Amino acid sequence: MQMGSFQRSSNWSNAFRWDFRDKKMSEVIVRFAPSPTGYLHIGGARTALFNWLFARHHKGKFLLRIEDTDRARSTPEAVEAIIDSLKWLGLDWDGDPVFQFARAKRHAEVAHQLLTEGKAYYCYSSPEELEIMREDAKSKGLPPRYNGLWRDRGPSEAPKGIAPVIRFKAPQTGETVIDDRVQGTIRVDNSQLDDMVLLRADGTPTYMLSVVVDDHDMGITHIIRGDDHLTNAFRQKHLYLAAGWTVPEFAHIPLIHGPDGAKLSKRHGALGAEQYRDMGFLPEAMRNYLLRLGWGHGDEEIISADQAIEWFDLPAIGRSASRFDMAKLTHLNAHYMRQHGDHDLARSLIPFLTNLLGEVPSKDQLDLLEKGMPGLKERAKTLVELAESSLFYFKVQHFDEKAQKFCTEGHKGYIKKVSLALKALEPFDHDAIAETIKKVAEENGLKLGDLAQPLRVALTGRTVSPSLFEVIEVLGKAETLKRLEHFAQG
Repeated sequence: MQMGSFQRSSNWSNAFRWDFRDKKMSEVIVRFAPSPTGYLHIGGARTALFNWLFARHHKGKFLLRIEDTDRARSTPEAVEAIIDSLKWLGLDWDGDPVFQFARAKRHAEVAHQLLTEGKAYYCYSSPEELEIMREDAKSKGLPPRYNGLWRDRGPSEAPKGIAPVIRFKAPQTGETVIDDRVQGTIRVDNSQLDDMVLLRADGTPTYMLSVVVDDHDMGITHIIRGDDHLTNAFRQKHLYLAAGWTVPEFAHIPLIHGPDGAKLSKRHGALGAEQYRDMGFLPEAMRNYLLRLGWGHGDEEIISADQAIEWFDLPAIGRSASRFDMAKLTHLNAHYMRQHGDHDLARSLIPFLTNLLGEVPSKDQLDLLEKGMPGLKERAKTLVELAESSLFYFKVQHFDEKAQKFCTEGHKGYIKKVSLALKALEPFDHDAIAETIKKVAEENGLKLGDLAQPLRVALTGRTVSPSLFEVIEVLGKAETLKRLEHFAQG
């Protein structure tokens, strides 16, 4: 069980708590609560997606809470990156984001209320005493834990010079049962739950206290999160009960592993959501892929946003860890690119083309690209690939080694003949272009492929491109003749 280190200041209004406490209990309210110490990683993005879908499916609310309590590591840049990633994924939240750091006073208020009611107590154990307790437990083969030294002692026995912490009085007998909506019924013996710290000696709340108070005050009905938080749920349930609050439903999602079954790491693809955006993945492809990591609807693989909202619910989430597969994500992305409208797809390439060209493409250039998009998008798997493969529409690229083989004087002679034939061509459309080039090949005793390849090189600088006739039609008569004449004279 991990405990966070948090320091708070307060400017929180009671109005927010009242608004959500006053909601009907039948309304579903979920939250996504990232810590802004880095990017939004794949596991976090999937957790956000599942919460968003659950809320939208049940016509409830999806709230965003920034758990910015690790003041040493939380940064405004990380907050911005998380929010930008959620927006890119299309996961809109209801209301304004809640910042946990601002709620310290409210968290401390609850701890002191529990203290007053005898459900918590001051603990004066020194760091040295706590270390002795840990070592004693380890020597007996037990997990290191606090032994309850101050549980039934009063402040009159307190040593001088020791600032106390406030600990929760956890039940010592019986068991705690959680009916998890994903994991099923889980039990833990209460003898395994020690008296956790609620407020540190400096008055700052711990993670366990802050999360419970925030989830209650925000009216959260369902807590959907990774199963690495499962052990926390047992302790948190007792905090809810001690405070007299309704315990939310828990749903702990299995983690995502790499293709080899090991913990997901950067070598597997454990990158930030914004990095996948920069790699040229479409948000709808990423949503579809993350949805299928641990959730299913029969044999359906391609699932639209509307279908996902209609079909999603917790029982369909599996209990086993999912395996991240970059090849499947890339394949799915290629599908969504082919389904994308040419106008929008061309304009989605602007940041990638700007990087490649060194300048923002003009409207005329984008309009030209849009015309060529049908042939281009069939071959690319990411927006980066699509942008790179489209560069010949902006300018002829450097002839690589393969292309150089088709730059001989003999090839240039054939290109001159094609140029003359196309110059006289009207109308300049796909069928007329194809017929004209085939005729030039026949008149010179060539197979069409023998003429098409040097013609492709002359127009694109490459030996691979979309349909040659399509390329010529998209470039238009003036640009085609310009490139052919330049090649023939070069």
